[in-house]
Amino acid sequence: MDYKIFEYDPDLLTYERDIALRMENYRRKHKELVGENGSLCDFANGHEYFGFHKTADGWYYREWAPAAEEVYLTGDMVGWRWLDLKLTPKENGIFEIFLPGTDSLWDGCRVKVIIRHGGELLERIPLYIRRVEQDPVTCAFCGVIVDEPTYVWKKKKFHPKKNLYVYECHVGMAQETEGIGTYREFEEKILPRIADLGYNTLQIMAIMEHPYYGSFGYQVSSFFAACSRYGTPNELKSLIDHAHSLGLAVLLDVVHSHAVKNTVEGLGAFDGTETQFFHEGARGDHPAWGTKLFNYEKNEVLHFLLSNLKFWMTEFHFDGFRFDGVTSMIYHDHGLGVSFTDYSKYFSMNTDMEALTYLQLANELIREVNPEAITVAEDMSAMPGMCLPIEEGGIGFDYRLAMGMPDLWIKLLKEKRDEEWNMWQIWHELTSRRAGEKYIAYAESHDQALVGDKTLMFRLCDSRMYTDMCKESRDPVILRGMALHKMIRLATLSMGGEGYLNFMGNEFGHPEWIDFPREGNGWSYFYCRRQWSLADSEVLKYGYLREFDKQMLALAKRYRIFSHPARALFIDEYAQILIYERGGMIFALNFNPHRSFEGYYLPVPEKGRYRAVFSTDRAEFGGEDRISETYVYTAERHVDGVWKLPIYLPARTALCMAKVRT
Repeated sequence: MDYKIFEYDPDLLTYERDIALRMENYRRKHKELVGENGSLCDFANGHEYFGFHKTADGWYYREWAPAAEEVYLTGDMVGWRWLDLKLTPKENGIFEIFLPGTDSLWDGCRVKVIIRHGGELLERIPLYIRRVEQDPVTCAFCGVIVDEPTYVWKKKKFHPKKNLYVYECHVGMAQETEGIGTYREFEEKILPRIADLGYNTLQIMAIMEHPYYGSFGYQVSSFFAACSRYGTPNELKSLIDHAHSLGLAVLLDVVHSHAVKNTVEGLGAFDGTETQFFHEGARGDHPAWGTKLFNYEKNEVLHFLLSNLKFWMTEFHFDGFRFDGVTSMIYHDHGLGVSFTDYSKYFSMNTDMEALTYLQLANELIREVNPEAITVAEDMSAMPGMCLPIEEGGIGFDYRLAMGMPDLWIKLLKEKRDEEWNMWQIWHELTSRRAGEKYIAYAESHDQALVGDKTLMFRLCDSRMYTDMCKESRDPVILRGMALHKMIRLATLSMGGEGYLNFMGNEFGHPEWIDFPREGNGWSYFYCRRQWSLADSEVLKYGYLREFDKQMLALAKRYRIFSHPARALFIDEYAQILIYERGGMIFALNFNPHRSFEGYYLPVPEKGRYRAVFSTDRAEFGGEDRISETYVYTAERHVDGVWKLPIYLPARTALCMAKVRT
């Protein structure tokens, strides 16, 4: 079988039949959906037919409810009488109604759909609704008609960068005041900060409408509705438009791995049956998340989900997607409690081949809509071929998140004394990855920032952050925390992948955790915000960490390090020193908590003159300025035939050397 996946990993030849089945399933389903010569882009147009559509003469409303006996539309326009507006049944479970007059519905008009099933009348929110609002008094959710003026895009064409520096963010908690932030506030106040730091990609969470704010957006109810807590659809479009003008690509954190189980405001039992969108029985319920699981074999479900992807790209100009919960999708046991230690775990009866096929179709569709689009998989299992093109036997993603990297740093900080950190373990965890596939490295994400866990900086410093982050303080806990915070980030970025991700505020060591308003905290927003003023303060040390992050990204871009693999030059386990080369730079990291080394011989790839171009010890980063960045070193050839520089390498410090060009 002539798939390139076997060239990258010959061990997969043992599972040649499994790869063949993967590809056969993809071809079968593709043909089933669009025939021999059709395109997925033409197929994925559900949003253009279903839902509410205004014409010159009035409004059409169409719904798919195959098990419904009757369907009615109700809302403000009929004083909420349930049975006044009856839809006409069409073929294949489709119902339709035409409301004459362009003023029969209006922007802000509240609507619901009534389904008659088994003699009962069921209150639901339309499947393709573009806006959902929650009543502040009753807390009930309701569909809302969107009839805003057509948004005029200022940046009609945008070309994302290929080397990703991703800023993971949440619009609602991006503000400093207690409450829910808005699209407009984010555009005006936060986008300039992100662009100034040097990130080139936004990954926005919690955009798809979700009834429970504290779910972080991962329990979606209305897949075609932009979250109304933050503002209007046009305001989200303006945010994306402005991001593009600043050179920022925008990825949607898309949740197609599961859906909220709610019936009144979700997809659950929409037409009166649990099998309209989801698997029957236990297979349709996620045992850990309490959510519903899609039936990816069902063509109508594929039509809904693929149309959803096309909708967000064409209507809102998203540049791609980070797919949430991929591991949960592609295994029947959802990867819960599984250690993926050998290839048999990937190719067995446990593998959900229907979900794999959906992901292949999704990636193909996305490229048809926008060949420059970016897709990222959240897969902790390291499924082979996840980030290889479909024609090479892969699933088609561009990148996978390197989910083992945050686990490494947390494990070291929780379980090992600083003196026990193993340099070979760090090197292995940060550089081991599947051949031919691209990874996005990160030291921590939103997961580590939630209540019940701790960010790296909070884990390093804990309560001392409340008392000793002033610049005059010489508290040893804070000094250690800042030094390791910088070293961990530099190590992760410079060794860990072909892209880099940071969660909003973590770049400056944001203190405390994220705690969404809930009954247990008195519905407080106190911890559901970002305290930007800490990094802006002239008297606190947070600004040191922000400046480090900014200049670290600038350095990585200048030397185009993602275009080259990292190559180990010397690993000194006894001294706790890591030395490697990437992008023409020599990285020397001394994790030793106590020992500084005078005249440490740093191996370099070739003879020549070198100087330090970057150091975690700069005073502007809160360091001691012990590294000269003007002194020029001349490499000497040693008896072992290796060119070396005699450098000074302080404890808990990383420096980057580059050849002086003459």
